[in-house]
Amino acid sequence: MHNVAEIQEFQNVGLFRSKLLEKMLQNSLRKSIFHSFTRRHVASFKLKDEFCDPENPRILQFGDISMAHHRIQGGIVRTDCRKSRCLSQLFDMNVFLKMEVNQDTGSFKERGARYALQNLTEEKKRNGVFAASAGNHALALSLHGKQLGVEVNVVMPKIAPLMKINRCQELGAKILVEGNDIAESREIAMKLAHEQQGTYINGYDHYDILAGAGTVGLEILEACPMPDAILVPVGGGGLVAGVATAVKALSPSTEVIGVVSETCQAIVESLEAGHPVYVPTRPTLADGLAVPNAGVNAFASMKGKIDRVISVPENDIAVAILRLIENEKVVCEGAGAIGIGAILSGKLDYLKGKTVVSILSGGNIDSTSLGRCIERGLAYDHRVIRLSVIIPDKPGGLSKLTGLVGDLQGNIRDLYLERAFMRNDMSSQRVKMVIEVKGKEHEEQLKEKLENEYDPSNCQFKNSSRLAGL
Repeated sequence: MHNVAEIQEFQNVGLFRSKLLEKMLQNSLRKSIFHSFTRRHVASFKLKDEFCDPENPRILQFGDISMAHHRIQGGIVRTDCRKSRCLSQLFDMNVFLKMEVNQDTGSFKERGARYALQNLTEEKKRNGVFAASAGNHALALSLHGKQLGVEVNVVMPKIAPLMKINRCQELGAKILVEGNDIAESREIAMKLAHEQQGTYINGYDHYDILAGAGTVGLEILEACPMPDAILVPVGGGGLVAGVATAVKALSPSTEVIGVVSETCQAIVESLEAGHPVYVPTRPTLADGLAVPNAGVNAFASMKGKIDRVISVPENDIAVAILRLIENEKVVCEGAGAIGIGAILSGKLDYLKGKTVVSILSGGNIDSTSLGRCIERGLAYDHRVIRLSVIIPDKPGGLSKLTGLVGDLQGNIRDLYLERAFMRNDMSSQRVKMVIEVKGKEHEEQLKEKLENEYDPSNCQFKNSSRLAGL
C-alpha cells in the first residue's frame, strides 16, 4: 500500500512525463514539417501575404529609408560609388559604379534583409522567418539571420543553383528545395510560415525590404551629389522603389531610369496598365530580374518617381558582363551588369557628357553561366567568329587554309571537317571553324583574304552583322 504522499508524487511524475512527451512531439513535428512538406499540401491551400496586400499597398516613406540607413550601419558594407575611367572614356559619359557586388553575400539584398530582421519582435524572432528565393535574398537572410540569432527557413525552387543552396546551408539556414518555380516555392514558404507562426518576408515587396534598398540611393547621393541619371536594375521593383523614393526626395532633377531585360517585361506592362500585371518571363542572362509580376508595395511606391524604363537586349547584357570583367576587373551577374548593357544598347545616348551612376546590384553568377556569358560577349563583340569554307579534298588543302588564317594572326579555337554531307562535289570538303580575332576590322580582313583565295560562294561567315560599332 502506498501512502497519500507517494500516490501524489507518482501522479506529479506522470503528469510531468506526459507534458514532456507532448512538448517533445510538438518540437519533433515542428522540425520535421519543414523537411517533409511537399507541393501537394499546397494545392488546395493558398494564403495571402499580410505585408503585401493588393487592396491596401503601403507607399514607402523617405523617413523610413533614413531610419533603415541609421540602423543597418555596421551590419552591412558601405560600398564604393567609384568613377570608371575606362567606361567613361568608352561611352563619353562620366560613369560611376555603385559596387553592391562587394557586400558580404554579393548583392544589395543584405540591406533590406538585415533591416527586416531587426524590426521583428522577440516573439517573432523566436518563431523564425520564412522566405522563397533562388539566390540573393536567401543568402542575405541566411547571413544576417545567423548574425542576429533568428532562425531562417528558405524554400528554394528546383532550378536554384547548387552553389547557392550549399552556401545558405553553410550559413545555418534550413533549406527546402521544392517547387518547379519561385511561385510554387512561395506558396510552400507561406504555408510553412502560417503553420509554424513564423514571419514570411517577401524578397522584393516587404516594406522593410524596400526601406533597406532605398539606402543605396542615399549612399549614391552622398558619394556623387546631383548625378544626371541613376540606372537601376528592375525585377520585382523593390530596389527601384527604394532608390527612386530616396533620390527624388533629395535630388528631384536626377533621372531615375529603370532597366529591364527584353525578355522580362512585367514592370513595363504594369506601368502602362497603371497597376501590377502578371507577365510570363522568358530565359534571360539577367536571371535575378526574371520576376513575372511587380510587388504591390513596390509598384505603389515607384509610381510617378521613375522617369523611364529601358529594355535591354540579351546581347548587350552579355557584352556588358565582358566589359566589366575586362575594364573594371569586376565579375557581375547579368542583373547587376544590365545598367551598362543599357548604355551599350544606344538607348541612352542623350546622356553623353553627363554624370551617370549604374548600380551593380549583384555578383552571384556561377562559373558555368559566367563562361557562357563571356563566350557570347566575345561573339557579339566580333572577337570570336564562325565560318565555313569549302576547300579541295586533297593533301595540303587543309594546311593551306589554316596557314592563311595563321598568316593573318587568327587563332583557330575549333575545327570540324565535313565530307559525308557534301551533296554535289565529291572532290571537296567543308571546313567549319571557330576563330578568335581582334575585332570587326580584323574579321573583315580575314573575310577578304579567304574570299580572294576561294570562291566567295564557298565562304560563309556566320557573324558579320552583329552589334555594329561596338
